[in-house]
Amino acid sequence: MNLSFYLDHTGGIRTIFLQLADKNREIHILNTFLKIPHAEWDAEKMRPRNIYLKRYKTVNRKLDRIKIAVAGYLNEISRRKEKLSIIRVRRLIKTATGTVEQPIPERGLLSFMDQYIQSRAHLISPSTFKRYMVFFRLLERFEGYRTKHLLLEETNASFVREFLEFGETEAYCQSTLYRTVHFVKTVLNYLEKRGVRTYAYELELPKLRTRSNIVTLSEDELIHIKKTEVPKRLQAAKDWLMISCYTGQRISDFMNFDLGKVEILDGKKYLSFIQQKTQKNIFLPIHPAIQLIMAKNRLGFPAKLATNNYNTHIKEIAQLAGINKLVKIRKRRGFRAVESYVPKWEAVSSHIGRRSFASNFYGKIPTALLMEATGHSTEQMFKRYIADINTDRGKTLGTYLEEAYKEKFHAA
Repeated sequence: MNLSFYLDHTGGIRTIFLQLADKNREIHILNTFLKIPHAEWDAEKMRPRNIYLKRYKTVNRKLDRIKIAVAGYLNEISRRKEKLSIIRVRRLIKTATGTVEQPIPERGLLSFMDQYIQSRAHLISPSTFKRYMVFFRLLERFEGYRTKHLLLEETNASFVREFLEFGETEAYCQSTLYRTVHFVKTVLNYLEKRGVRTYAYELELPKLRTRSNIVTLSEDELIHIKKTEVPKRLQAAKDWLMISCYTGQRISDFMNFDLGKVEILDGKKYLSFIQQKTQKNIFLPIHPAIQLIMAKNRLGFPAKLATNNYNTHIKEIAQLAGINKLVKIRKRRGFRAVESYVPKWEAVSSHIGRRSFASNFYGKIPTALLMEATGHSTEQMFKRYIADINTDRGKTLGTYLEEAYKEKFHAA
């Protein structure tokens, strides 16, 4: 037997029907009572075109539930050599499309993932909780793709292969897939520590083929921005951009800097605060460039800005400063991110200060001290913020090579 979804042929908002073909090739049509505009339906994939829009996300989840429930029932009657009951199928559809959350199988991976997330809910930040739920929803869509629940004992090397194939079919970013598998492995290791046998050791991934493109502002570009005259309405954003590039902090932290976080030790000024995301205590020397900004702001900090306004303003500032070099980034097109080249000013966002700080001072200041400033726990995580090609270090290497050549040439 096989199943498929299609739309009826009447009206602008159309009903989604389930079509079943039994072993005798008899066709059964069942109403799912789910509706969608014809223009928003992907007939080839048998689901909404954009499964990430809020109004269609729910429709897609319910279609996945129907597929899993009905496919499970069809496999059951095939194994038992029983006849198809349309009444039973209608009940399964009604349950799958209801408002009540469907129970996850006791041995289902999603059940264990949910347990892990709930056990950590009081220890993690809202952004981390949100990221965990992104992984959870992605695994839900994977179950819809395979039309059956993923059990704990099936979460092994075969799962990794099948999941990566699913990701390729759906054109997911490779890093998203890898982070999801790493999260699954974290959950399995959590279960192992509690005496549950898993196949965590089998969850190995091939080496990433590409690395994310890191966009930073070089020290020369920062000097250029600093010298650029901007309208008064952009001055606060310009000051905050410089502050972010010389502190390496997230916007959730640097936009809350005030005099209450400034301490003086041995005659020098420091910022002392707790990072919102990591809850780490940070004790950071105030860079001379920031001290000049504070002096201009009556020994304080610029006016606070909403994140959206800040991101819009710093793009405009970078454009005024002529930061036009083409850079490769992943940019959202529809509901997928694709690689494209844009002028660097378009790629400037609130996180560029953190990346610029790490890249500009890497190799000049001991990495351990830089990590102390940024709050990274591991060097591996810290190095994700380093630009692939650092031209300043390349120039320095060139100088050393030239000097070495001259010495040898003259000696000869």
